[in-house]
Amino acid sequence: MSFHDRFYTPKTAKAILSWRILLGIAVLAGSMLFGISPAISIALGVVAYSASVAAAMPRDGRIRIDPFTVQEPWRQFVQGAQRSAVKLHQIVEGVSAGPVQVRMASIVAKLDRGLDDTWQIARRGHDIDQAVHRIDPTALRSKLATLQQQGATDAIASVEGQLESVDRLKAQSTKMANTLRLAQTRLDELVARAAEAGVGAGDTDAYEHDVEDLVVELEGLRQAIQEVRPA
Repeated sequence: MSFHDRFYTPKTAKAILSWRILLGIAVLAGSMLFGISPAISIALGVVAYSASVAAAMPRDGRIRIDPFTVQEPWRQFVQGAQRSAVKLHQIVEGVSAGPVQVRMASIVAKLDRGLDDTWQIARRGHDIDQAVHRIDPTALRSKLATLQQQGATDAIASVEGQLESVDRLKAQSTKMANTLRLAQTRLDELVARAAEAGVGAGDTDAYEHDVEDLVVELEGLRQAIQEVRPA
């Protein structure tokens, strides 16, 4: 996470408008009481305030995202989310400094968490597809046909069980892909609306609500797929 990304977060926004302001003022006043010149006292107050805010900023805890380590369609989902994230950060950078920019930065930080969830969902989808490939359902169906001709009841039940596992994995993969596909469509819309919200031409409350809905949906899917264990 770059300094820019760490700065435009809800945690940093709270730190900027917190008791740390009083800390800076206290250092300034204390310095002047000790006879230090006003200019140096102001500088010391600013340094104390800035240092306390910097200490409160989130550390680089973002996971590393590499779309080229997953196959399609998962790669395109991750790349699409990354492009949208870049556009959103560019929009926020263009918003005039003030409360609106702080709030927009907070909203975009939530979408950054959604990007992390998208990556984890995509990796799980890739793992599931790879598991299906290893099981090789085509070969299993061929084997099943041979066993049915031979009347090998126990072996037939075993192969049918494996094919049922394949069907469940494929259904899970399809659900995840459909969710990410819809999420990208909604993300594209949010990018388009971000510029309006940033200049006060759009409903910021409604925008934030829609962002939270998308992030919660992605987080819910990510948590749900933790229970899926590809073979």
